[in-house]
Amino acid sequence: MRTVRIGNGCGFWGDNLDAPVRLVEAGRLDYLTLEYLAELTMSILALQKQRDPNTGFATDFLDVLERLCPHVRDQPRLKIVTNAGGMNPTACAAKARLILDKARLSGRKIGVVSGDDLMPKLDDLLAAGHTLAHLDTGETLSLIRERVVSANAYLGAPPIVEALRQGASVVITGRVADASLAVGPAAQEFGWGWTDWNRLGAATTAGHLIECGAQATGGLWCNWQEADDLANVGYPIAEMEESGAFVLTKPENSGGCVNTESVAEQLLYEVGDPAAYLTPDVTADFTSVRLAPAGKNRVRVETARGKPATGFYKVSIAYRDGFTSSGTLLIAGPGAVDKAKKCGGILLDRLKLAGVEFAHSNIECLGAGASAPGVLTAQSDPPEVMLRVSVRDSRRQAVERFTKEFAPLVTSGPPGITGYTTGRPQVREVFAYWPALIAKDAVQARVQIA
Repeated sequence: MRTVRIGNGCGFWGDNLDAPVRLVEAGRLDYLTLEYLAELTMSILALQKQRDPNTGFATDFLDVLERLCPHVRDQPRLKIVTNAGGMNPTACAAKARLILDKARLSGRKIGVVSGDDLMPKLDDLLAAGHTLAHLDTGETLSLIRERVVSANAYLGAPPIVEALRQGASVVITGRVADASLAVGPAAQEFGWGWTDWNRLGAATTAGHLIECGAQATGGLWCNWQEADDLANVGYPIAEMEESGAFVLTKPENSGGCVNTESVAEQLLYEVGDPAAYLTPDVTADFTSVRLAPAGKNRVRVETARGKPATGFYKVSIAYRDGFTSSGTLLIAGPGAVDKAKKCGGILLDRLKLAGVEFAHSNIECLGAGASAPGVLTAQSDPPEVMLRVSVRDSRRQAVERFTKEFAPLVTSGPPGITGYTTGRPQVREVFAYWPALIAKDAVQARVQIA
C-alpha cells in the first residue's frame, strides 16, 4: 500500500531551528511542512513590510532552507511547503531562489501562493458591501478602519496543489489555514477531488495533528515526564494512505512520545466544535476519528469524516489599539505576597500623584497563583514572588512615564526588592485582533512559479 510521508518541522515562528533539519535527515519524508504564522505574527510582518518592502516574511525559513540544501540535493523527491511568506511571499521566494541557486539547485522550482492579503483592496471590499463584521460583537470593520494594519484571508489547499502540479519543489505561501499545508500534498499525491469530503477531512485531521510540531510527540503532554529525552524530541510525521487513514509517528531514535493520549490531546487543541472543525477546504468531524496503537511511537488514525466547506474564508485582521508595558521586580522576605501587592499599589499611586492614570492596569504576584487565579493554590507565605505590573493606554507618553517608576521602589519602598538591573521596561504598541468572514468569491488566490 502506497503511503506519503508528510512531516512538520516547525510549529510557529521561533520554534527549534534544528528540528526541520533533523526531521529531514531521519524522517524519510516526501514532504516537509513548516508552519510559521500566528495572528500576532501577521501584524508584526505587516509593520516590517511598511518600513521595508523587501521584508514581511519569516526570516528563520531562509536559515533553515540554507541548512536543508544538502538534503534537498540528496533527496530529489523531497518537497517543502511553508507559509513562511507571511505578508510578502514574493520577497521570501526571491531570497529563497538565491539560496537554492547558490547551492547549485537552480532546477528546483519555487511556487508562490498569494492573494490572501486583503489590505490593497480593503476599502473596495467595504464599499462593495463586505462588512467584515466582528465574529463576536457583530460590529462592522468601518468602526476601526483607519487603525487596521493587516487583513488576511485564510486560503486553503487548492493553490498549493496548483503550485505542486506546476512542478514546484518548494511552495511558499502567505496566510493559509495551518492544516492546508498537509492537505495540499495529500490531495496532490492521491488525486483527490475538492468534494471528496471524507478524505479531505482525514487529511485535515493529519494536518491539524502535526501543525504544532512537537506538541503531537510529547511536548505539552500532561504526562510529559513519561516522554523520552525531550531535549531530542522528534517532530511529527503523518504516513498518509490513499483512503485517508494515516499513522502518526516520529523519526526512530528521537525523543518524545507518540501514543493515543498525546495524539488525542493535540486533536482537541484550539478546537471549538469537535464535530465541525471549520477550514477553507472542509468541515472536519473530529468526533468520528478512531485512534489505535500501531507499534512503539505509532498511532493509527482512521474513520475521519468530513462535510462540505462553508462559502466563506476566515479573515484575520489586526488593528492598532494603544500602547502597553509590563515591568517586574523580585520581592523577597517575610510577607512577600502582601509586600508585592503593596509595592504595585505604591507604583500606581505615585503615577496618579504625578497626574498619570491609565485606561487599564494590572498587578500580579507570580509565584502566588497569579497565572491561574482560583485554580492554583500557592504556599501560605512563599519566601519570594515576582511582582509584575502592567498598563495599557492610548497615550504612549503616559506608558513611557510608567516605565520609569520601577527602579525608585528599590530605595523608596519596602526592603527585599531586587531585579531592577536589566533596565526599564519596553513600551510596545498593542495590536488587537478582529476576526471576520468574507465570501470566497471575493478573494482570488494566485499561483506563480518564481
